Amino acid sequence: MLGRHLQRIKAAPGVMILTQTMPITMLLFFGYVFGSALAMPGQEYRAFLVPGLLAATAANGIMVGMFQASQDCHRGVMDRLRTLPMSRAAVPFGQTAADLLTTAIGMIPLILVGLAVGWRIEGGPLAALGAFGLLLLLRFATSWLGCWLGLLIRNEEIAGQLGSATFILPLLSSAYIPTDNLPGWLRTVAEWNPISAMASATRELFGNASPAADAAWPVAHPVAGTLAWSVVLLAVFVPLSVRRHARGGE
Repeated sequence: MLGRHLQRIKAAPGVMILTQTMPITMLLFFGYVFGSALAMPGQEYRAFLVPGLLAATAANGIMVGMFQASQDCHRGVMDRLRTLPMSRAAVPFGQTAADLLTTAIGMIPLILVGLAVGWRIEGGPLAALGAFGLLLLLRFATSWLGCWLGLLIRNEEIAGQLGSATFILPLLSSAYIPTDNLPGWLRTVAEWNPISAMASATRELFGNASPAADAAWPVAHPVAGTLAWSVVLLAVFVPLSVRRHARGGE
C-alpha cells in the first residue's frame, strides 16, 4: 500500500507540487511584502516566519489526507481494496506513511529557501533534529485526521472544497504573527491551536525564540504540548480511520 501511494504521487504530482511550493510562495510573499510592516522586537520577521511555515506544513496533512482518501472512495478504489485478503489497517497506513515520507522530502526546499532569505538554525544539532521529528510526528497525526475525514466524506469534490478551508487554521495560530496583541478570546483560541504549539516548539528548538511564559500551557511548554496534541490525534483517529475503512460506506 505504501508503494501504491508513492506510485500514485509520481503519476499525478500536482497535489504534492502545490502543497510543497505554497509555503515557499508564502515565505517570499509574507517575508518581503509584509515583513517590513511587522515589527518584531529583537527579531527579524523572516526568522520568525520560517518555523511557522514549517508548522503549517505539518498541519497540512489534514487537506492532503482528506483529498486522497475521499478520491479513492469516490472512484471505488477503496471498495476494491477492501475485497483483498489483507489487514484493514494496511490501506490507511499506506496512505499516511507515504504522506510522511513525501513531506520529509518536501520540507527540504522550504528549508533551503529559508536559509537563503536569512533564517538560521541557532540551536544545537540534536535540538534541530528534535524539531524535525516533532514536525513529522504532527504531520503523521494530522494526515490520520484527514484520512478519517476523507473516508467519512467519500466525495473528492466536497473534500477539495473543505480542504481549501483548512487554510484558515494557520491564520488562527502563531504561525505567521505573535499572539500577544490579539483580543483575549482570540488569543485563547490561537494558543490552543496545535499549530501554535508546533510553531513555538520549532522556534525554541531551532534557537530562534523562547516560548512565552504567560501563554496557554501548550504554547508555554511547546514541545510537551506538541507531543500531547500528536498523541491525542493518533489515539483518536487511527482506530477511527481503520474502522471506517473496514465498514466502507455503511
